[in-house]
Parts: sequence; structure tokens; C-alpha cells
Amino acid sequence: MDLAIVAEGLEFPEGPIWMEDGSVVVVETAGGRVTRVKADGGKQVIATTGGGPNGAAIGPDGKIFVCNNGGFSWSRINGALFPGHQPEDYSGGRIEVVDINTGKVDRLYDNCNGLALRGPNDIVFDSHGGFYFTDAGKIRMHDVDQGGIYYAKADGSSIKTVAYGLLHPNGCGLSPDGKTLYVALTIERILLAFDLVAPGEAAPTSLILPGRPVASFPARQLLDSLAVTADGQVCVAAIIERHGVVSVDPKTGVVTDYPTPDMLTTNICFGGANMQDAWITLSGAGRLAKTRWERSGLRLAYYA
Repeated sequence: MDLAIVAEGLEFPEGPIWMEDGSVVVVETAGGRVTRVKADGGKQVIATTGGGPNGAAIGPDGKIFVCNNGGFSWSRINGALFPGHQPEDYSGGRIEVVDINTGKVDRLYDNCNGLALRGPNDIVFDSHGGFYFTDAGKIRMHDVDQGGIYYAKADGSSIKTVAYGLLHPNGCGLSPDGKTLYVALTIERILLAFDLVAPGEAAPTSLILPGRPVASFPARQLLDSLAVTADGQVCVAAIIERHGVVSVDPKTGVVTDYPTPDMLTTNICFGGANMQDAWITLSGAGRLAKTRWERSGLRLAYYA
């Protein structure tokens, strides 16, 4: 896969959003901010959120909805930046709304029916104006929070649990027909599918574990965020071993690897001509890269 480096010097970029003007908005998880990367590689800070902004998406009002995990501890290993455990200055998990024009940051949700959000991670809007998001939980030295999948309304009026008790749910995305929610489990290395029967409601499974497996991955090829193509392929960023992007055919489970040079390749998004430009976050090195994908990406519900 041929990659062109669009921007460097980012503090663990994640959550890329292609914008209609040709720029790409990313969050800088270690920097606690939302940044626009212009087509010429120039960078402009849109907002400072603090904590650990993670996934991001444009909502129905044109604002940026951010999953904020509350922060990580950080370390550098061989020059690469790695996230770690819950830090001493952990500020709590929450969903925030960022005004692109003013930089104003508002907190939309920080709990679901009294259960505190711990580490919101990734987000996708549906055509009904609501959004699904994953909460990866938090890891401490001797204990771990369970994670979950939630569905919420963009106006702040409602949030509910779709599934709970998962270990580190990360990337999430909807199928082209909006009837299936895909979720990547980082540590279990499994891509799950949830069949949706109504907005925010998944069909029950016959097993005690939620969702149905689509594909599993070997060794320490851990899973991060994901994006879906127009023909329904699920493109998952893979980290640590066999790092890069893996394309999964959900009908057959066939997996195709697209290697990248960064073991912390965390996200992919689509845009540009025919939705075939792909932007990939090489987070350990603090880079945003671009390539031409072989398939058109699925056009998301909202753009700005």
C-alpha cells in the first residue's frame, strides 16, 4: 500500500473525519485537542477538550461529536508514543460536542442511567440522528473496567445500553443498509456484528456472549477503529503485530491485510473523489497518511 504523509507532529492522532472542503479533522488523544489538517498539511487547532479525545464524527447539526476517554498515561518506546493505564489526572469518560466555528466544547453525556462512562472510544451516526458509541472501559494496575456499546440521541435527551460486559470494545461502524453494527474488540481480536431491529436495539443472540463473530485474528494482531466501504467490506485498523489495515468480507469472513509502517495504526476514514481516498492515522509516529483505496468508502450520515 502506497502511503503519502499528509501531516506530522501530531500527538497520537485518532478519529479522522473527511471534510467537504478537503481537510481532515483529527483528535489528538495525547494532546487533548481537536485539530484540522488542511490539504497542504497545515494544522489548525479547532478546540481543546482535555482528557483523551478518541473517536469523532460530524452530527446532524454540523458539530463534532467526540468520544473522550478521560485520558491515558503515556510512554515512549523506540520513539513511538504508546497509551497506557488510567492516569492520576483521569477526568472521567464523556461524550462532548465541539462547535467547529467557535471551538466551544459542551459535555453531552457522562453516564448512562447512573452508570458512569469510563472510556468512550469510537462513534458512528445512523440515519435517524442518533449515534452508537463504544466505551472501552479503563485499565489500572490490578483491575479493569468492563466496556459496553451505547446508543444516544444527538440532542442529549436519551442514552441507553446496547450491550455491556465486553472487554475493550473499540471501533464501530454501520453496514450500508444501516441494519448491522460492527464492533471491533481490541484485546479479544474479534470483529462482532450486531443485527439491529430498531434504532439502538440489537436482536438477542442465542449465546450468552453478545453479538455474532464475523472474523477473529491471530497472535497479537490487536484491533482498533474501523470504517465500512460502500459495498459492505469492513476495514479495521490493526495494531502491534501485522499492523496496518485489514479488510474483512462479512459474508465470507475472508481477511485481506494491508500493511503499514506504524505498529499503532489506529484509524481509517474515506472521502475525496468517489469516496476512494483513505486517510489513515499512524498514531505512534504522530502522522496522518493518505492513500487511494481499491473500493469506495461508505458515505457517512453527516458531513461538514
